[in-house]
Order: sequence, then structure tokens, then C-alpha cells
Amino acid sequence: MSAWMLGQMRPNADAIAKRNLERQGFETFQPLERVTVVQRGRFVTKMRSFFPGYVFVSHPAENAPWSLVNSTYGVARLVKFGERPARVPLDLINELRVACDQDGAVTVKPGLAAGATVEIQSGAFASFIGKVERLAPKDRALVLIDFMGTQSRVTLSVGHLRVASKHS
Repeated sequence: MSAWMLGQMRPNADAIAKRNLERQGFETFQPLERVTVVQRGRFVTKMRSFFPGYVFVSHPAENAPWSLVNSTYGVARLVKFGERPARVPLDLINELRVACDQDGAVTVKPGLAAGATVEIQSGAFASFIGKVERLAPKDRALVLIDFMGTQSRVTLSVGHLRVASKHS
């Protein structure tokens, strides 16, 4: 397998871009995440891209036809630094693949530790921000959330949590 590159996709064209790249002999990898959204008054769990608008692309040939990527329907461009497409380290791709479950969803949360500020992605507390009090067995976390002016402790699956950005 040759190097991995990062492709930027056109808005709402993830499936089209991946299908067209794979038809041309490229391998694609797009890690996903599970999120809970409210639809018609109900909580619905959906899959969405872990890196929205981007897909990792590789080609088995030593001299891969990278110029084809930019002209592929659904792809905006290959991400470049300077004049050359930016290579994604193979270690990063391998770590992401290991972190994905059988559905392609990232299950291991980097930076998730006691004291981390997290956003709850699914379940009844979706969109709440909390602080991890401690990690528990069986991929669970004890999280403190502010619920109706009171600090409440809830036990959640780490798959329902996302480490909040420092700007949140």
C-alpha cells in the first residue's frame, strides 16, 4: 500500500466521493462517530464523520495517480502543504483503524481521563457538558453534569462522550 493522503470533499458529497474514488482503484477510510439527535421529538442515534468533510485516500500502486483525485466527482481537492499533497502518517491511520469498531465508529476517546471536560453525544443527556470524575470498568465513565442547577453524577458509556475542545 502506498502513502495515505487526505482528501477534502464537497459539501454533502461523502458517499459520492468515496464511491467514485473506489471505482478508480483508490482505498478510502473515513472514521465515523455515533451521535444522538432529536428528530420529530425523539432521540435518534446516527453515524457521522469523525472528521467532517474529509476522507483518507490511498492507492495500491507505487506510482499512484494522485492527479485523478482532484478531478473525481464529489472531491474538492487533495489537502496540500505547498505544492505537494500532504502525506498522512501510517501510524495515525493504524491508530484510527484500531480505535474503530466493526461499524467504523471511533470508540476509543483520546484525552478521556479523570478531570477531562466532555460533551455527551448520545442518550437523554445529549449536548450536556460535564467533567469526568473517574473512568469505570466496562468502558464506562462517571461524569458530573450541571442539571437544573444541581451537580448530578451520571454513569455513561465512553462511546457517548467526546472530549470537549478547549474553546467550548
